[in-house]
Amino acid sequence: MELKKELLQGLLDKIAIPSPRVLQQPASPLMKARQCKHKSRNMKRSGDSEGEKRRKRRKLLQELGDQKIPFLGPSDRGYQQLWDSSYSGLILRRSCSLPVELHGRVQAALLTLRRKGCLLRDLVRVRDRDVFTAVSRALLGEPGHTYRYLDTRLFTIPWHSEDADVKGQNCCDPDLRAACKALWELNTFFCSDVSQLKEGDRLTQCVKGETEAKQGEEGDTGSKHSEDSKNSEGGDSESRQSEEGDTESKHSEEWDIESKHSEEGCSGSKQEGEWETESKHSSEEGESSQAKPSEMVVAAGSEHSEGKFPGWAPKALTGPETKPVGLGAQEKPLTQLKHSLSDYHIEDRKEQASGQSCSQPSPPPVCTGPVKFNVTLLNYMDPAAMSQLKEEPYYGMGKMAVGWHHDENLITHTPVAVYSYSCHEEKGESSEGGSSGKACWRIGLKVAWDIHTPGLMLPLESGDCYYMRDDLNSTHQHCVLAGETARFSSTHRVAECSSGTLTYIQSRCQEALSNLHTDPETGSHSLLTLLPTTLQHCEDIHNEVEFEWLRQYWFQGHRYTRFCSWWTRPMEQLEQDWKLMETMTMLFLDTVEKEEGQAGEGRRELAETLLSALTDRHQQRQTWRDRCHSNLAQTLPPEEAPVDRPFWGVDDPSMPLPFDLADIINRVESLLWRM
Repeated sequence: MELKKELLQGLLDKIAIPSPRVLQQPASPLMKARQCKHKSRNMKRSGDSEGEKRRKRRKLLQELGDQKIPFLGPSDRGYQQLWDSSYSGLILRRSCSLPVELHGRVQAALLTLRRKGCLLRDLVRVRDRDVFTAVSRALLGEPGHTYRYLDTRLFTIPWHSEDADVKGQNCCDPDLRAACKALWELNTFFCSDVSQLKEGDRLTQCVKGETEAKQGEEGDTGSKHSEDSKNSEGGDSESRQSEEGDTESKHSEEWDIESKHSEEGCSGSKQEGEWETESKHSSEEGESSQAKPSEMVVAAGSEHSEGKFPGWAPKALTGPETKPVGLGAQEKPLTQLKHSLSDYHIEDRKEQASGQSCSQPSPPPVCTGPVKFNVTLLNYMDPAAMSQLKEEPYYGMGKMAVGWHHDENLITHTPVAVYSYSCHEEKGESSEGGSSGKACWRIGLKVAWDIHTPGLMLPLESGDCYYMRDDLNSTHQHCVLAGETARFSSTHRVAECSSGTLTYIQSRCQEALSNLHTDPETGSHSLLTLLPTTLQHCEDIHNEVEFEWLRQYWFQGHRYTRFCSWWTRPMEQLEQDWKLMETMTMLFLDTVEKEEGQAGEGRRELAETLLSALTDRHQQRQTWRDRCHSNLAQTLPPEEAPVDRPFWGVDDPSMPLPFDLADIINRVESLLWRM
């Protein structure tokens, strides 16, 4: 009850968020509302959402005190029963169950992408500050698709599913094109494999011939580790990103942050932020015992629970590595624990429902039919190059490469498929089959905002894959626990891209430009309609093109043009369309400033609409300019450093309006003051 009161008070404290004004003059309620529209939306995300997460985390830590929540690994009694009852959406596909040829092509492709410099750390936005992700990453996928996490839009390097000459897309050199095609083959395999899984499947095992040499070892889902999906640093999710893959964060102030992505992890080092807190896990849990050979490729969960891991017993939590937390969890049967989600979890799911993604459909789209992964977020991390990585704070699982998060920006209830490849940094050799006793990478899972259900720790060997199916990503959180070797992961997702494709933004440009008339003889421009709703729509598109596409693209420097030219022409065309929208704004301003022939109320509404768009644009331009020239951005090499584009000087004759809109905002505000 006290927690609910605290959360309610926190929400009430943040309802009223004032918006800065250029002139300190009284304004109508309508104008104030419109001016605050963009900022209040951002504040709701960064203020309410992040503030509530901090409160929840503090409350949980207060309840825990110095104790840790139990977690189980493959060697612990009750591991399989816990998996079957509370983590049934997690599927492990062992390395030996994938075609050898596919392994070879995929691993060679990952090394090629790294050698060519395609995998780079992202400069993402967490709590109104820029932080580097701890992992290096790249996005591959359907041509023209993007993936958004932690206020960062990644643009796909297209995977070449067909002969590039046939499609006229020689955007990459032959080696890079072959690498992209190999990852497309992996994606095709995942699409087929995930779609064939049946209810109750938990573990895909090696075929009998491949496992006879390992029969003497005990069954295990274990010795395979996990990788996350956010984002992001990925992954995935601040809202779920920072909650995808993505929550990359290294600050211990986030219980969950993704993507994304997820897997969208931010640097686990002290200077970097929190979303996908990518830190590394060095603690090694349990041996990698082999599952007994099976004639079937897929083993049902009911079969494992009868094998090495007998029924989960409360006393199993009292071992040296999984000490009880003193909250009564160890006294409850697992069947009771599996649905004992706390209020934290319920509220977290509500936040996700309104979470951010490259689009915000209502209601959110739900996947029906066969799985079709449209992007993969590639991640690379070398623990030897990292320092001061954050310890996993709730279970004592070890050092994190990616902190607790949900993968973000996904179609509801779609699976995530992850391929994990560990290698030696210098030689690029696979560490499969053991790496001189070095700790392997692992994935940790927990029920979101639940301190009662034990966590699950899954080791990964090089070449292992795992799937997160059904609603596992939305009801649970996962983290990546670092091993001692360098590691790649390819995290395949069904990204929600209804407003995140090139086709989408091109159609939006056409919507806006349909209100612009160009005289065929003189070349002069005029607006076809002056309806406030139409003009508002055009200005919204104007801002979307500038801040969600052009500045997002150039903030990542020349990274795309260095190794892939696919986006070069589309971005040039978007910039040309955007310049025409600048002309439309100038015509809009001219209309508002003309006194004759304008009805009083109609003119006021037009002025307020324009003022709202200009104020939003001015504030966002300043934010992006500050980001491009920040101390952190200046540490990047020239080819990766953010480019402040579009930017133009005061006397640029090609631009209809100045870059700095402060004077124009003053003029419109003064005009409204006189009305």
